[in-house]
Amino acid sequence: MRHASRCGEGNTRRVKKANIVVIGGGTGLSVLLRGLKTFPVDITAIVTVADDGGSSGRLRQELSIPPPGDIRNVLVALSEVEPLVEQLFQHRFENGNGLSGHSLGNLLLAGMTSITGDFARGVRELSKVLNVKGKVLPASNQEIILHGEFEDGSFVEGESKIPLTGKKIKRVFIEPENPMPLHESLIAINEADLVVLGPGSLYTSVIPNLLVKQITAAIRKSSAWKVYICNVMTQPGETDHFTASDHVKAIYEHAGDGLLNAILVNEQKIPFSYAQRYAAEGAEEVVVDEKQLEALGMEVVADDFLYFDNRYLRHDAIKLSQRLVSML
Repeated sequence: MRHASRCGEGNTRRVKKANIVVIGGGTGLSVLLRGLKTFPVDITAIVTVADDGGSSGRLRQELSIPPPGDIRNVLVALSEVEPLVEQLFQHRFENGNGLSGHSLGNLLLAGMTSITGDFARGVRELSKVLNVKGKVLPASNQEIILHGEFEDGSFVEGESKIPLTGKKIKRVFIEPENPMPLHESLIAINEADLVVLGPGSLYTSVIPNLLVKQITAAIRKSSAWKVYICNVMTQPGETDHFTASDHVKAIYEHAGDGLLNAILVNEQKIPFSYAQRYAAEGAEEVVVDEKQLEALGMEVVADDFLYFDNRYLRHDAIKLSQRLVSML
């Protein structure tokens, strides 16, 4: 197990030229990007478009566009604008017939898609408005429906429904089976010095990107170092009782063996009060089974990665980013 260096974080000249591709979705991805944008690196975020819940799900259904929610959060995370503009973009309407529940950012993405006729182009144009540091690319420019198959042989359609069944997931798959990624995504992966998966919900934020076959093929072909950031806690309905190696095995079952070089894991002690709160919600600390990870060919990189908010544990964005940059 490799532990974090407490001294210098690598060659600055090289860092300035480094290209980092981060792949995922959900809150975890946005948290990481807020830290990573403070470093002198070129960032490309490839974001899942399998969400079907809330405002994103409604816009997806009504306008036949990819869901904008995860893209919106990533745009805000990488933006360099006044806090009030960020707050406006994230504002969610609480009243109004048809408006209630929608965030302004989702509506702007939907509007820009309508104006440009293309979701990815709409994202690019809003990136300019928000002065985004780096590129934000949807995993595909078309709608993707995520399906779950469970160990008992049953199926469910819809990303938001998969964790709610309470059943053990056997696999997830997408419709259409072979969506096209953006050419920009493939170029970014090819030119990357570091490819990062996660952190985020394993089956509904991380793996859906790897089901876009050309993205996985590009990752495999790339000479970049490939790193998975493991979640600190299990997620009820998705990764119940999973160890760190179980996370890697699930990725390999969907994307093929040997896709990754290293895994970042937390070794910081979780306070009892937080562990107790998570236990009440059916979650527990992810056990780092180092020998099993090494048997899978993984380099294990451990450090104190936790940030504590009032109720939940988060990854410390700056510490996590420092560790990633030091791997360059």
